[in-house]
Amino acid sequence: MAKLYLVGTPIGNLGDFSPRAIETLRSVDFIAAEDTRVTLKLLNRFEIEKPMVSYYQHNMRERGEIVLSRILAGEDCALVTDAGMPAISDPGEQLVALCAEAGVEVVAVPGPTAAATALALSALPSGRFTFEGFLSVSKSERRTHLDSLKNERRTMIFYEAPHKLTNTLKDLAAAFGGERRISLCRELTKIHEEVIRTTIAEAMQRFEENAPRGEFVLVVEGAPEQQKEEATPEQAAERARRLMADGMSASSAAKEAASVTGIKKSDIYRLLQQ
Repeated sequence: MAKLYLVGTPIGNLGDFSPRAIETLRSVDFIAAEDTRVTLKLLNRFEIEKPMVSYYQHNMRERGEIVLSRILAGEDCALVTDAGMPAISDPGEQLVALCAEAGVEVVAVPGPTAAATALALSALPSGRFTFEGFLSVSKSERRTHLDSLKNERRTMIFYEAPHKLTNTLKDLAAAFGGERRISLCRELTKIHEEVIRTTIAEAMQRFEENAPRGEFVLVVEGAPEQQKEEATPEQAAERARRLMADGMSASSAAKEAASVTGIKKSDIYRLLQQ
């Protein structure tokens, strides 16, 4: 049976295009591309001639079925985006799901990814992180999203366009505070690549004075570990009783009070039963 190949493309520097990726594009029957004009420049650079179909957010339902039908008919397909790894914060996610449901084998041909590249350059903790992609253009949805991350202790990664950057920095400051560390990675692997390691407040000031240019990856420090309150078991139990008065169960209230005070949940729960 034919296959779907996910081929990572350079995020800026064409020298990052792997020999395996080039060979894959040369071997498939057709290419599904986010923007055929952008992909044509890549194909011309490496002297690859292949038929292409467009596959992007606004036609992915119709074109996804067409691509799948061609694969089921015996044609190998390579899926590419304008830059980076297909199916990561990308409509290719839907095509992969469609092929998986139909029993079509999906093969990854890895390539550069802006999120991982920025994280490596950020100088922020990279052992655990969460990829948040693009924030919504809706102000209320964007703030709801950020509110859900207020206590997130892992390093957070966001993508952002230059014309939205200043407003996004203001929203980040409102959600996380201005002193939170941030690395702003701009134009990765390109001639004007720049990594700015600063705080959210300082970044706001910088880009209010100088208009941002180029695509950004924002790497934001996670929330600090909450300090345990010094409390006696009785005080911890009293905190739990207040939570119970607001409708929380005894078990949940004891667990919450334990996380804040450091008193064992079992000791708090026992006091609640007296």
